Amino acid sequence: MPAAEDRPDSGIGAPVTGGRDLGPEVALLAEATLAAGQIALGYFGNAPKAWTKTGDSPVTEADIAVDQLLKSRLRAARPDYGWLSEETVDTPDRLERHRLFVVDPIDGTRAFIGGDPRWAVSVAIVEGDRPIAAALYQPAVNDMMLAAAGRGAWRGVMQMAVLACDTITGARLTAPRKFSVLESEAERLGIALQSPVPSLALRIAHVANGTADAAFAFARSHDWDLAAADLILQEAGGRLTDIDGATLTYNRAVPRHPALVAAGPGVYQAFKSLYGAILDKHTRSRGT
Repeated sequence: MPAAEDRPDSGIGAPVTGGRDLGPEVALLAEATLAAGQIALGYFGNAPKAWTKTGDSPVTEADIAVDQLLKSRLRAARPDYGWLSEETVDTPDRLERHRLFVVDPIDGTRAFIGGDPRWAVSVAIVEGDRPIAAALYQPAVNDMMLAAAGRGAWRGVMQMAVLACDTITGARLTAPRKFSVLESEAERLGIALQSPVPSLALRIAHVANGTADAAFAFARSHDWDLAAADLILQEAGGRLTDIDGATLTYNRAVPRHPALVAAGPGVYQAFKSLYGAILDKHTRSRGT
């Protein structure tokens, strides 16, 4: 794998942002995220040490190394910002900070361990309770997505925009994993159910970049899974909400979220209603 500086579209500035000024916060995130991606690539495909943490979730030495690099760089640049990361013990002092970094060092760790390139480094800055800057980098394919509140979402030199889909018939849906109720409803409505994407951040970002028209997420995702992709989708013209239509809020005492739906405006309402009905039916079918 060539070094970042030798690969196309991998630097800071014009190759990443299309020459547009996305502000110093996005520039900071892009630089740190690119460096973190190179650290992760050094472990990818090389049988990194892995273990299971609380909640039966896998973690590797790469997750820890990336977390340490990001924490060192970002907090040195913004020492007054709070910190929330999947791989750092959470502390309540972040609740007192007006801005904080929200980090998932490797979103899609199971994919990373298995040699699947669909994992990403996800970093956002949250102000108050909403993200204002985001970087989502897929190092294995050198794909960087950036967003700044009010300045759009960018993938290399291209501005991102959700596709103008206005019917769920024929729409492409990406979900965490298949289950019988979803499969039957997708077939009935003519929805193209895509293969599951192991990284939740990438699943949401696929709606923003036009790879999918909608995405579902089960309950219990966390701020670090969502913050960067949420802003990218918002700036691309899409929506990410819970199944009641509520916009996500971040930096709460418990940074966990209910079931979610992401979609472009033309199909958002239909997919939100569909997912609510599917979850209700799925719960009944399980007798819970």
